[in-house]
Amino acid sequence: MTVRIEKIENVWTIIHSRPEARNAMDPESADKLYEAFIEFENSKDASVAVLWGEGGAFCAGWDLKYAASLKGQSPLASLDIPKNRNDYKNGSDIPRGPLGPTRLELTKPIIGAISGPAVAGGMELALWCDFRIMEKSSYLGVYCRRWGIPLLDGGTVRLPKIVGQGRALEITLTGRKVMSNECLNIGLCEYIVEDGNSRKKAEEIAKSIAKFPQECVKADKRSILKQNNLSLKEGLYFEWNNSMQNEVLSKEGIEGAGRFSIGHGRHGSFEDI
Repeated sequence: MTVRIEKIENVWTIIHSRPEARNAMDPESADKLYEAFIEFENSKDASVAVLWGEGGAFCAGWDLKYAASLKGQSPLASLDIPKNRNDYKNGSDIPRGPLGPTRLELTKPIIGAISGPAVAGGMELALWCDFRIMEKSSYLGVYCRRWGIPLLDGGTVRLPKIVGQGRALEITLTGRKVMSNECLNIGLCEYIVEDGNSRKKAEEIAKSIAKFPQECVKADKRSILKQNNLSLKEGLYFEWNNSMQNEVLSKEGIEGAGRFSIGHGRHGSFEDI
């Protein structure tokens, strides 16, 4: 089985396991990874996901041995995005990306736990996560630059939003290795840990997020991700309506204020809430 899910209460760790190929993505793995995240999004028992590659590599990108077998074919025609599609939820009306879940816009948090290479499409898969934890020896890079394979899983969309246009162009066009320390400096990851500890750290953070009121967590994630192309006025309007129309404050916030009033979570404590 190339993809499996390990669950600890409402934290799901979704594991891609093709260590013999450095977790390069073939069609079977992409389908299974896509299905796993759809299951996660739709489950009432899941709050936060960790994406981790087993065997010392996050993902070496699209499986080039598979790609080489497609000579003379239109290799990804079946994955074309419909031109007339409307906004979608959970990917139900749109084909998966070549790397699986990269076209999904999930409401729940996803943390990338990165060891070894996250390169080419694997880098795009890492960028799809909400934030990333990298091991010291891990690295990103547009390694597909060498073979004439363009970014097809959101890399040209997400990378400039994270690091800015100039830096995104430099990383993409040169195809160079971007080590974890540089990733931290330019905002491509949020934590660096010792080798072998990315999954553990990601699950610790996931557990801390999962214990919070989840409608509020999802509302704030949604608002942050929608801000990219909005003016300040539009962003403030969206932020307000995003929470008020969905009754997040009345559903969770008033009850939370009540818990504070009787002594919980005082002095910045995130433990007793």
